[in-house]
Amino acid sequence: MTDGVSGQKRNTPTSTVGRGKAVTLTTQAEVERWTDGDVTLCFGDSLDHYESWPSPQVIVSDGAYGILGFEGDTSDHLGIAKWYEPHIKAWSERATPQTTLWFWNSEIGWAATHPVLELYGWRYVNANIWNKGKAHIAGNVNTAKIRRFPVVTEMCVQYVLEPRIDGLTLQRWLFREWKRTGLPMRKANEACGVADVAVRKYLDQGHLWYYPPPEMFHKMAQYANVHGKPEGRPYFSRDGIRSMTMEEWATMRSIFHCPIGVTNVWERNPLKGPERVKVPHISSKAAHLNQKPLDLMRRIIEASSSIGGVVWEPFGGLFSASLAAKLSGRRAFSGEIDSTYFQIGISRFADQAPLDF
Repeated sequence: MTDGVSGQKRNTPTSTVGRGKAVTLTTQAEVERWTDGDVTLCFGDSLDHYESWPSPQVIVSDGAYGILGFEGDTSDHLGIAKWYEPHIKAWSERATPQTTLWFWNSEIGWAATHPVLELYGWRYVNANIWNKGKAHIAGNVNTAKIRRFPVVTEMCVQYVLEPRIDGLTLQRWLFREWKRTGLPMRKANEACGVADVAVRKYLDQGHLWYYPPPEMFHKMAQYANVHGKPEGRPYFSRDGIRSMTMEEWATMRSIFHCPIGVTNVWERNPLKGPERVKVPHISSKAAHLNQKPLDLMRRIIEASSSIGGVVWEPFGGLFSASLAAKLSGRRAFSGEIDSTYFQIGISRFADQAPLDF
């Protein structure tokens, strides 16, 4: 948009007025914090609670999409990066190299936010696509008016926090440590007991680099400290006092287990019937406009965490990720600023009679 006088382009601020909800409860949340020991749900902005939550193995982000989906959402993608930045900064401060971030959004929302994620140390791994199929639109799209193909997908993008030692990526740090020993590169193969794998993979400085398994890291460190220059010891050390152990090295990579047969395209119909959370006696409509399937939430949580691991759901909504975490034997921590969603969300967990709405 131009100002009509100088012809200079000026920014139009995005709207923060929500589209409204199918249901708005007249009651207010009776508590600001609810927990059953496995799940902790906080009423309010997650920015005010991150410091009190244990470091996460998984963060499931399902916040602003730039479609006026809730009060505070932006009207388009232009304001999304700024909307997310304080949260992304907090995530990077509390996460560890074992943390995986699953970032749900539209294609343009993700694209707009990606530079901020990179800025704070989050490394892109993979883009996963939830294909809801034609049932999502049910033929109710005027393509002549919208002038594009109907959208039936959402993105769930996998990121990990890029670990660094002495300011170097693991790839660069491993190479530096081996070079410090003064040993020929081929000796790394001898250390690991392989023909050429160590040089070709573990010490490679290009795109063919592989993270060495803990046992191979241990062999390289042992060999370096026995045969390397005495004045440079210890090698493969973070503190300059001793070499890292296998167990410590294992914590320098995020957890991931891919179920057999699962790809990055998730063919899954949109939620319907009993799957969709509704509010009895008030509305037959879904209580939330963008509820995620529990099976997809369980898929990403179970793939990237261990039993008992901590899952963060910064933008709780109806707390689908937190419920999926509980069903998967994990612990969950979540925040939600909307009183209606908070109350309905708690009812999915509370071991009591349904709330009287």
